[in-house]
Amino acid sequence: MSNPVSRIPSPGAQRIDRRFAALKAAGRTGLIPFVTAGDPSPEHAVALMHALVESGADLIELGVPFSDPMADGPVIQHASERAIAKGVGLAGVLGWVAGFRQRDKDTPVVLMGYLNPIEIHGYARFAAEAVQAGVDGVLLVDCPLEESAVLAPLREAGLRQILLAAPTTAPARLEKLCEAAEGFLYYVSFAGITGAARLSTTDIAARVADLRAHAKAPVAVGFGVRDAESAKAIAGFADAVVIGSALVERLAGAASAEEIAARVAAFLRPVREALDAR
Repeated sequence: MSNPVSRIPSPGAQRIDRRFAALKAAGRTGLIPFVTAGDPSPEHAVALMHALVESGADLIELGVPFSDPMADGPVIQHASERAIAKGVGLAGVLGWVAGFRQRDKDTPVVLMGYLNPIEIHGYARFAAEAVQAGVDGVLLVDCPLEESAVLAPLREAGLRQILLAAPTTAPARLEKLCEAAEGFLYYVSFAGITGAARLSTTDIAARVADLRAHAKAPVAVGFGVRDAESAKAIAGFADAVVIGSALVERLAGAASAEEIAARVAAFLRPVREALDAR
């Protein structure tokens, strides 16, 4: 089967490549925090993104709220529900990325979500607006490699399609993922939902090492990373660490930009320090 993923990066999408190249040159592990767009406060969404960078984020994974987030655990599900209840939609998310880009031209932003909101918005329209806003890539949980032809307008516009691999991925399919990976390959550390507390570095270290040896892109590990200790353990064999549910949980209920920034710093800076200490 021919590779359905084309590589025509826009200048913006190259931010991901540049950032991972810089991390590799410095011998550092990337930190990729996930937050749900519009939670805890739509008014402070851009301030939250800047707070993530100020507290050590190398890339930002911005969740697009969706009513049926099948890969997400209760924490992120509830965050999506809160954001949707406040009227957050895809157009607003793109507006926040554009607002973030007014001050930050360098930090890559990847939208994480599901096909439905993009299909409703229109693939070509979304692609054009996302690139214009400053989005660098998309990670769509319900669009596997085998179905990725539908995302051709996104790739043609220059957005990176971030692919997922898991412990249950068959070797033949894993080979295709490694060949097609662009931006970075997201390795789900266990078969399950986000936020579950069953991370075992012993079980995944060898698999990630094999992925890094064969993938044409860096490998980031997520699901189950909850604190500085677990992030540091992952840093021993991954190019980047994704941390989401624990951060989203910490942010719940924050009511002002100052409180959001304080909570982000209290949670994320120890993780950044642990990664750098390694």
